[in-house]
Amino acid sequence: MQGAKVLLVGPRESGKSVLANFVSESIEGIGSYSPTQGVRILEYEMNSNRKGGACQFELWDCSGDQKFETCWPALMKDSHGVVIVFNPELPSHLKEIEMWYSYFVQQQPLLDSQCLLVAHHKPGSTGHTENLSLAYPLNKLKLVHSNLEEDAEDVRMEFNKYFRSIITFINESREKEEMSIIS
Repeated sequence: MQGAKVLLVGPRESGKSVLANFVSESIEGIGSYSPTQGVRILEYEMNSNRKGGACQFELWDCSGDQKFETCWPALMKDSHGVVIVFNPELPSHLKEIEMWYSYFVQQQPLLDSQCLLVAHHKPGSTGHTENLSLAYPLNKLKLVHSNLEEDAEDVRMEFNKYFRSIITFINESREKEEMSIIS
């Protein structure tokens, strides 16, 4: 079984832990808000429907508090993908996600296809943010609107598509590496 490491990053109180719990089908921490201290690692197994069988994902739910910035290089080590989560109703988050993208995607460097941008709508939000105008280079990324109250299965489907693309990327990279050794 192959493994993949995916980071969930973004501003404080954007919904990273809620999404990590939802995707990994964990019931840990459901209820009141409790800021993540550093990082929480959740495991999620997904059947890839390929000859490789299942794929084990580590979802690294990273704190949005910049006081943990000194830990970021260690968190990024050997990661295969980054999910940037933000609250689209907070203008400060729209500016802040540029910093998260720069640090966690461009500095690694990861391809844009290894990144997913999630506009997470909290329960009771107005949801009038469908036409977000994101600055370059964020506007090149796949953007998913997440509303677990109204569209939970759509959110799960989008995450599964993203995870499949990460599996494909890992397999293609491994094949290229093997071919370079052979030739």
